[in-house]
Formats: sequence, C-alpha cells, structure tokens
Amino acid sequence: MIKMTWALVAEHMNEWIGDDIAQGAAVFEARVGSVIDASGMRPETTEHRRTDFLAPVVDSLRTEGTAALARGESWSKAAGRFLACASAVN
Repeated sequence: MIKMTWALVAEHMNEWIGDDIAQGAAVFEARVGSVIDASGMRPETTEHRRTDFLAPVVDSLRTEGTAALARGESWSKAAGRFLACASAVN
C-alpha cells in the first residue's frame, strides 16, 4: 500500500492511498490539474504551472518515485509551489 500526500503552498493539500503508483501519479496529476484550472489564472499562467512545475513532479514520481518505493524508500519532490511525497504504508 502506498500513501501519497501533496500540497500547493497556501492553496491546497490532499492525499491518496492505493496499491499502484501509476494510478497515484494519475490521481495526483488530475487533482492538482483541476485546482490549477479552477484558479482563475490567465491561460498562459495555467499552462506555465502545468508544464514547468506539475509535469516535472509527476515525471519524477513515475520514474524516481517508482524506483524508490520498489527499494522500500520514500520519495519526495518539490517544484515551484508544489510539494509531493510518497511512502509505503502497512
């Protein structure tokens, strides 16, 4: 079982618990993406947050996070105002 938590500083915090890190990454990307989309920012700012901050965290989760969890380690990554972490739970 994997627990992921994430925060958008001063805006949003959430968590997900499940068995599949790929599913966790998809949930994280969708939930944070919906917060970004609902923020009322200009479209170019929204796109900037998605490509420069959200995407690198999601990519790291799918690669480095998957490897760390497979070794029994935790994972965390921050970019801009985003912070995410994942660890195994019993």
